[in-house]
Amino acid sequence: QVQLVESGGGLVQAGGSLRLSCVASGIIFRLNTMGWYRQRPGKQRELVATITTTGSPNHADSVKGRFTISRDNAKNTVSLQMNSLKPEDTAVYYCYASTFSDYWGQGTQVTVSS
Repeated sequence: QVQLVESGGGLVQAGGSLRLSCVASGIIFRLNTMGWYRQRPGKQRELVATITTTGSPNHADSVKGRFTISRDNAKNTVSLQMNSLKPEDTAVYYCYASTFSDYWGQGTQVTVSS
């Protein structure tokens, strides 16, 4: 069983920055893809960015050039640096990790004011 705990959400003005972090704990044999998803008000959960074990990133078009995903395999962490935030980035952000199963964090709220 793997537990994911996110941190770093909050309230920020448009144009500002936030950094989300997620640490995995529990019985971890191997973490494969890790990433971040978000659920905006009234919308379905959507991919923000993922990163493979070897560090190959994939960012959604809506965040390319503004958000950067990274991971530290030794510490079982994945982070999301969010710059130039927009009000439409307001959402609950969820950490994701896959091993033999898929795991999700509890979510952290990011609110961007205009």
